[in-house]
Amino acid sequence: MNTMLKSTLNALAVLVMALSFNAAAHENHAAEPQAGAQAAPKPLKPKRDPQAYFSDRLLITQDGKKVRFYSDVLKGRMVVMSTFFTNCGDACPLITEQLKRVSREIGPQFGKDVFFVAISTDPARDTPQAMKKYAAKNKADGPGWIYLTGNKIDTDAILKRLGAWSEHIESHSTQLIAWNFNTDKGRKMLPNLPPEAIAQQINLLLSDDALPLAGVGAAVKAN
Repeated sequence: MNTMLKSTLNALAVLVMALSFNAAAHENHAAEPQAGAQAAPKPLKPKRDPQAYFSDRLLITQDGKKVRFYSDVLKGRMVVMSTFFTNCGDACPLITEQLKRVSREIGPQFGKDVFFVAISTDPARDTPQAMKKYAAKNKADGPGWIYLTGNKIDTDAILKRLGAWSEHIESHSTQLIAWNFNTDKGRKMLPNLPPEAIAQQINLLLSDDALPLAGVGAAVKAN
């Protein structure tokens, strides 16, 4: 093969390689988003339905009034939920006494913007009359105090949703669950915190400065 033919073939090979490279580069460029182009928005996570989450089971108050758990007790309110049973001789009265201190720290908002909701772990024995007697005995029966009992199936379902259920009545949770149902934010707290600290957290939730619930240690967790 003479020198001229070799040179011609080499030139053709280089030209083919260059054309192939340019074509590949053009394909890659087409696959990339244009400068300044906005990414497609991610779909918004649907907001949780609190009525479905907490349930609207039928319960009974210390006054014998039938109420729906979410619609009548929780909706649109700032509540502090706890568990109790009227025959409890140690932890329950102590927690009630602590909540009385917290109510004094909260001041005039208690019974107006803030409500304490105590759910019985022993609904078979905790009749409205028994709950009313418990409330009077512990001087925790004014406006703002709501005691709930009902069918065991219903109370157990609610306690399980709150992460407060126990197979044994005496082993019920002692944690407080503070929740603002206007913002759907809240947190769990130990009842032995200083009353002013608990009241402060409640006020933060009222002002919407608290963090959303996220985890079993600081939040209600679905079972």
